[in-house]
Amino acid sequence: MYVPEVFRETDNARLSAFVAQHPLATLVGVENGKPVADHLPFLCIDSLAPGGILIAHTSMANPTWRLAEQNPEVLVVFSGASAYVSPSLYPSKQQTHEVVPTYNYVSVHVRGRLSHSHDEAIKRQYVERLTAAMEAGRTMPWAVSDAPAPYIDKMLKGLVALSVQINSVEAKTKASQNRLRQDQAGVAHGLAGDPATQEASEWVAAHIAALPPRERDDGR
Repeated sequence: MYVPEVFRETDNARLSAFVAQHPLATLVGVENGKPVADHLPFLCIDSLAPGGILIAHTSMANPTWRLAEQNPEVLVVFSGASAYVSPSLYPSKQQTHEVVPTYNYVSVHVRGRLSHSHDEAIKRQYVERLTAAMEAGRTMPWAVSDAPAPYIDKMLKGLVALSVQINSVEAKTKASQNRLRQDQAGVAHGLAGDPATQEASEWVAAHIAALPPRERDDGR
């Protein structure tokens, strides 16, 4: 991933929160010399850093789990907070007209070793932990124990547990940091209010708030 320094994201707490909020990731590997990809929800265990673990599960019928048989290095990509940024959102457009469109987004690339397990206890643990994480925001969260035990046992037999031992994490936040302060404010305001772009607006606003006071005030 191309990451200019102005867009490099290193705040582990912010990245961990982002991954928790965007669990559906793209798992990328190589099979018979060709790139392959699948989309699975992942949960980070302990820390989103080298030594940490991502867990997931998939259907036995899904050939993705067979990638893990050789314990290969894979890439897991989490992304979100994306929005098209029109030049019309930049106040500086009225001054120079030297502006072009772009796209804002957040992307987290996690590299690590993929492994799998058919152990019933591990599969149940992964399913329960993933379910608890996904249901956490609900008023009346559903739990695995809410379903009949024989039914859950049958469903587990059709699953494979997956885990990724994290080797490295690289992240990029493209939130108009390379623009003038007035243009950043224009983007934050222009993207706000629309559910499709609200998150992208909030990331721009967060970067504005993190600027030193002088930079916030003088428009740089």
